[in-house]
Amino acid sequence: MNATQQLTSLEPGMIIPVGGDRYTQVDADLAAAFQPGDRLYSVQDTGVLLHVPAAVHEAVTLQVDAAASAFEQLRSTRREQIAEFYRAFAANLTASWPQIAAANVDDEQRAKAAGRSTTRLVVSEKTRDEMVAGLQGWAERVEHELATGAGNEIGRVDHDDWNVRIVTAPLGVIAFVFEGRPNVLADAAGVVATGNTAVLRIGSDALATAQAICETSLDPALQQAGLPAGTISLIPVRERSAGWALFSDRRLALAVVRGSGRAVTELSSVARQSGIPVSAHGTGGAWMIADSSADGARFGAAVRHSLDRKVCNTLNVAVVVADRAEELIPVLLGAADQAAAARGGVARLHVASGSEGWLPADVFTTTIEVKRAAGVVEEPRATLLPVHRLGTEWEWEDTPEISIVVVDGLEQAAGLFNSYSPHFVASLIAEDATAQARFRALVDAPFLGDGFTRWVDGQYALDQPELGLSNWERGRLLARGGVLTGADLTTRQLFAHHDDPQQHR
Repeated sequence: MNATQQLTSLEPGMIIPVGGDRYTQVDADLAAAFQPGDRLYSVQDTGVLLHVPAAVHEAVTLQVDAAASAFEQLRSTRREQIAEFYRAFAANLTASWPQIAAANVDDEQRAKAAGRSTTRLVVSEKTRDEMVAGLQGWAERVEHELATGAGNEIGRVDHDDWNVRIVTAPLGVIAFVFEGRPNVLADAAGVVATGNTAVLRIGSDALATAQAICETSLDPALQQAGLPAGTISLIPVRERSAGWALFSDRRLALAVVRGSGRAVTELSSVARQSGIPVSAHGTGGAWMIADSSADGARFGAAVRHSLDRKVCNTLNVAVVVADRAEELIPVLLGAADQAAAARGGVARLHVASGSEGWLPADVFTTTIEVKRAAGVVEEPRATLLPVHRLGTEWEWEDTPEISIVVVDGLEQAAGLFNSYSPHFVASLIAEDATAQARFRALVDAPFLGDGFTRWVDGQYALDQPELGLSNWERGRLLARGGVLTGADLTTRQLFAHHDDPQQHR
C-alpha cells in the first residue's frame, strides 16, 4: 500500500473520493485558489469540497494549542479560582456593557447592510442579565460544592475487602461553532466548572461583539482569577473556513455546533470524519398538535407565546385534527396574528396541500407586507406547501411564519412529525390524558410538552446555561438528554481501594 503524501496543489477535474463508490471533482476556481500548506476536506454526506487556507489553519491551531496547554494547567487549579472567575466575568459584563452594546450596534448595521438576518445577533439589557445570571449560577454551584465538601464521586461498588469508586473527570478541549449569537461566550464558560477548556468560532456578523466581550470582560476575569489565558479563547478570524479547521483538530474532546442547515451538516461531517464526537443541532422548528380534546383557549395561548421571536424552538408547524378544525383554525390564525401584531404586521402562512379547504379563501388572495432580512416585501398572506416540505424551517425576521396542516387524527399527526420534522420539539394540546400518553409513545423527539414550545432552553428549563441543543434528526443520543450543559462535559474514572494489600484475583 502506498504511503500518504502531502497535498500541495490541485488541478481542475482532479477526482476526490467522498466515501464508498462516490467521488467529486475539483473545479477551476478551487484549483487556482489552493496553495501549498492549505487543507482540503470533503463532506461525505454532500460531496462538497472545503478549502482551508494555511493562514486560517495556523490561526486556529494556535488557539487549540493554548486550550490544550490550559487544560493541563487547570488540573492543579483551586476550585475557589473557578468561582472567582465566574464572579469576575459577571461583574465585568455589567461594568463594560456600554462598550459591548456599541460593538453590537456596529455588527447589526453591517449585517443589515449585507441583507443578513439579525434575529440572533442583537443583544439587549435582558441578554446581559441572562448572561450574568448564568455566570453567577455557575459560581454558586462551585461554591456549594466547596461548602458542602461534595466531591466528584457519583457511584461506589463495595466488595468484601475492597471497593470501586466511580468518579467524574474533565473531558478536555471543547470546540464550539456558533453562527451569530455573541452571548454564547457566557454559555460556553460553563465548561470551566468541570475542568475543561474551550475554543470558540463565532459567525462573522457577531465577531466584533464577541471580541468586545472577551477584551472587556472574559479575558480580564481569567487574569483576575489566575486562570490560564487559553482557558476560553475566541478564534480572531472572520473566514468561515476557521470552523472547518477547528473541527478537524484531533485534540478536541468534543465539537459543539449550533446553527442550521448546510453549515451544520458540513461542520458535523468534518468532525466525525476526523474522529471527533459531535453535539449538533441543525434544523429547528417546533411542531404543535391540537387534538380532539384540545381546549381552545389553551391552544391559542400556546401558539401566541410560541411565536414571540424566531429561534430554533419557535413554533414552525401547527397541526389540527379535522373534527375540531372548523373551531380551532380561526383560533390558530388569531393567535398567530396577535404575535405578529406585536411586531406591527400579520402572520405569513404556508398551508399543506389538501388542507386549504379549512382556511378562509381570502388568505390565498390577500397580499401582506413581510419583513425579511433584506427588507420589506409584498407576499401572499398564504401559499400552498407540498406535504413533503412540512419540515422546512421558516427563518423569519420580524413577520411570524408558520405551516398549517389538518389531519384525521393523532396517529396521522405523529406520522407526519416522524416523517418530515427534524425530530426536535413536539407539543400536544389535549385535555385527554390517554391521548397525551399515546402521543408520547408515538412521537420520536427529545423534547415533548403540552403547552408552548419555547420552554426548550437549558437556562429556562434546567436553570443551567445551555451549550447546545440536539435534535434527533440524525438519530437518538446515547445516555444523555438533548440539552448539553457544562455539567455534562465529563468522563468517568474508576478508582479501586484494597483494604488488604495482598488482595488479588
